[in-house]
Amino acid sequence: MREADLVVFDNDLTPAQQRNLEEELDVKVLDRTGLILDIFAQRAKSKEGKLQVELAQLNYLLPRLVGKGLSLSRLGGGIGTRGPGETRLEVDRRKIRDRIAKIGKDLETVRNVRILHRKRRGCPRYANVSIIGYTNAGKSTLLNCLCDAGVLVEDRLFATLDPTTRKIRLPNNREVLISDTVGFIDKLPHQLIAAFKATFEEVNESDILIHTIDVTHPRIDDRINSVNAVLEAIGVSIKPVIHLLNKIDMIDNVYNTVQHRQRVLDNCVAISALTGEGVDDLLHKIEELIPNKLKRVKLRFPLGSGSLIAMIHRKGKVIKKDYTETEVIIEAEVDKTLANSLKNYCF
Repeated sequence: MREADLVVFDNDLTPAQQRNLEEELDVKVLDRTGLILDIFAQRAKSKEGKLQVELAQLNYLLPRLVGKGLSLSRLGGGIGTRGPGETRLEVDRRKIRDRIAKIGKDLETVRNVRILHRKRRGCPRYANVSIIGYTNAGKSTLLNCLCDAGVLVEDRLFATLDPTTRKIRLPNNREVLISDTVGFIDKLPHQLIAAFKATFEEVNESDILIHTIDVTHPRIDDRINSVNAVLEAIGVSIKPVIHLLNKIDMIDNVYNTVQHRQRVLDNCVAISALTGEGVDDLLHKIEELIPNKLKRVKLRFPLGSGSLIAMIHRKGKVIKKDYTETEVIIEAEVDKTLANSLKNYCF
């Protein structure tokens, strides 16, 4: 302890507690929230992610500013100053508040852009699926397994901070959008819940959640409960959840483990995102739970309408196809937008 340069507490400390401990121990003291924010600051890559982390850091820092020594000296009064002058501490606090306000406006702009993007891709043809779970449960590996997304995969906490969305095709030929999200953690700092509001909106707007669970972890139940607690904290509405038991390639007695979990978890699927084992079961489960936004139609095309027929194969599910001497008759399930564009061929 006497040789330590840093002391970390696995709980949140008040600013006064942190200051008193630093004076008593004569080393830098970091609480749980401060450590998580430091990790997030190292992981953030996109402009949005960096803004979110900076906002959380500033909100964390503001009540911890203290004036020592020369920092409490008065600045000279004059035009643009208040009264006899501001202390250095007051100036620092004012600068931080101004920066918080600026970041808030920037993030609001990001949020509005995200809403526009969501509206564009949220046409009836596409359902939205979000991959959630405790940090380091294998969410990014799963996304790469499903669609070769090229997302960074590392064996460390919070490797992914910025959401990634890709399109995948289900066995019934339907296309859905699937998003990787930031990893959850026990006792998620409230500063991060506020700062990552735009990211969590991605989860709330989803039709289905894939709760990725590291089946090898010794505290699996605690981690499941932590994720559920975060979902409640960010106000996620009730929606279908697939409980995905990941990393089955790393355990023995897979059958017994899965059987036990299926008795306590709804829509439970076992998978190895690393090897691809169980992926087909997951895709069929998504197909089973996804809201039905498709419309069944009967269409009659003249021979030579190959491009239209190919589009139906590509964007819908062909149930039946017959040929006559002059026509191609197709029964298919397509989204309502596509069905409306083909209404001249319906019968």
